[in-house]
Amino acid sequence: MSAKLLFYGIILSTLYFKYMQYAEAQTTDPSEDAPFYDVLFVLGNEIILQSLYDFHIFFLFIFITVSALGAIKSNLIDPLGHLDNWNDGDPCISNWTGVICHNSTLDDEYLHVLELQLLRMNLSGTLSPELGALSRMEILDFMWNNISGSIPTEVGNITSLRLLLLNGNRLSGSLPETIGHLLNLDRIQIDQNFISGEIPRSFANLNKTKHFHMNNNSISGQIPAELAILPNLVHFLLDNNNLTGHLPPEFSRLPNLLILQLDNNNFNGTSIPASYTNMSKLLKLSLRNCSLQGPVPDFSTIPRLGYLDLSWNNLNGTIPTNRLSGNITTIDLSYNHLSGSIPSSFSGLPNLQRLLLENNSLSGSVPSTIWQNINLTGNRSLILDFQFNNLTNISDTLRPPANVTILLHGNPVCNENQLQIGRFCQLQSIPINESSIVALSCNSCPEDYEYNPSARHPCFCAIPLHVEYRLKSPGFSNFQPYYVDFEDYLTNGLVLSIYQLHIDSVVREEGPRFRMQLTLFPDSISIFNISEVLRIRSMFTGWLIPDSDLFGPYELLNFNMGYYGSGIS
Repeated sequence: MSAKLLFYGIILSTLYFKYMQYAEAQTTDPSEDAPFYDVLFVLGNEIILQSLYDFHIFFLFIFITVSALGAIKSNLIDPLGHLDNWNDGDPCISNWTGVICHNSTLDDEYLHVLELQLLRMNLSGTLSPELGALSRMEILDFMWNNISGSIPTEVGNITSLRLLLLNGNRLSGSLPETIGHLLNLDRIQIDQNFISGEIPRSFANLNKTKHFHMNNNSISGQIPAELAILPNLVHFLLDNNNLTGHLPPEFSRLPNLLILQLDNNNFNGTSIPASYTNMSKLLKLSLRNCSLQGPVPDFSTIPRLGYLDLSWNNLNGTIPTNRLSGNITTIDLSYNHLSGSIPSSFSGLPNLQRLLLENNSLSGSVPSTIWQNINLTGNRSLILDFQFNNLTNISDTLRPPANVTILLHGNPVCNENQLQIGRFCQLQSIPINESSIVALSCNSCPEDYEYNPSARHPCFCAIPLHVEYRLKSPGFSNFQPYYVDFEDYLTNGLVLSIYQLHIDSVVREEGPRFRMQLTLFPDSISIFNISEVLRIRSMFTGWLIPDSDLFGPYELLNFNMGYYGSGIS
């Protein structure tokens, strides 16, 4: 923008000088060349006027952009001084921290702010209404700070916005109706705040939005049935809120819905709509602890269902006997009022990791064939939790493989000493944490350098990038069998070689979610070039890594530039 400013300054100065020369000549010594100079005078006058107009518009643009960023900064508390350089020069060429501009001019011939990337900068304060002045912005990222107050209604003026990323703050108040004006929005992430009030019905206008991530707030009221018209909605995550009313039967008409996750809400003793068995693309249905009652629908009609959690409700009746999808990894019907026997259709599901039926009123026999036809080699395992039911006998001798865990405590069958099943009858709990940490035995590297445990050449020192990453709604309960699949998925998505990624640790959290520490290394050299660092960062911060049906949506918890942070906004 400074180059354009200089250009206009030179043009204006030159034309003004020529204009003054001609005006003086015509006053003191008119000549026979006057007609030519008259033309030049008129032409110059038009150019001057147009240039003055362009100059005015340009300065107005600069003033609006700088003023908006200044107001945004003034509303924030920045104890670490990340935004100290927001006072110097042009924000688009002076490398203002977190301000990323379009690489080229837009239709108005000016550069504009493309992204505001302020991830995990220990910022507090509030969001300024002047955010709405950055009308060409596509990514607004304030994730993992301590910002309070409400979301300003002016956010609805940023009509180019694709990613609204405000999760992990202390925001409160209701969701602005004006967010429904963001017709280019792909993702809204406001999870882990204190947002209250109802979901605005204007959100039904968000025809391009694929991801509603609004879990862990205090959002209340009925889920609007109008949202069922959204043609591109893929992930609907509103677990851990205060939603009431009923589950909208109309959601069965969502043509592309893959994940419906509404755990820990209160749907007032209503039932699961029978129409949900028609969700032909659904991969995951999680309705844990939602005060639901009535029967368990027959979800065998959903061909790719991989994860079903209806636990901690008041569901009654018998368990449907038709076989679920061969993709199913997790079936959790625990803590309900289910009766009848355990269906034989649970046997032989090839990808099953957990079948949890504890704390019901199930009767009959303990099945002894569930693990048949399941690949249990390597790090694969199966947990069968039948504790606290009314099971009275076993269908055959229980001789499960070593990596099959059977839990029977609290059933009458455990009182039959002659069955010799005491090891299955001890009170046990299911561990929720799993982690893997690999260490190499190598000589120490220089400062900032690390060894890559996955490298083709062991003990090769390089300067890596560190990424904190979380799977928000995976389609499984146990990560270990998918370790190599995840490496393939992430490196392919980032366009990296598989040996450039090392998974430092994986921790299973409630949800379940999987929190990971990842390290990315240069490809056979010691240091990334800066363009590659920026490319990798943009893949994470722009949510450009393709979605995975198995691993579900991810969230970026931190992207540590470390050695590479100096001089990069």
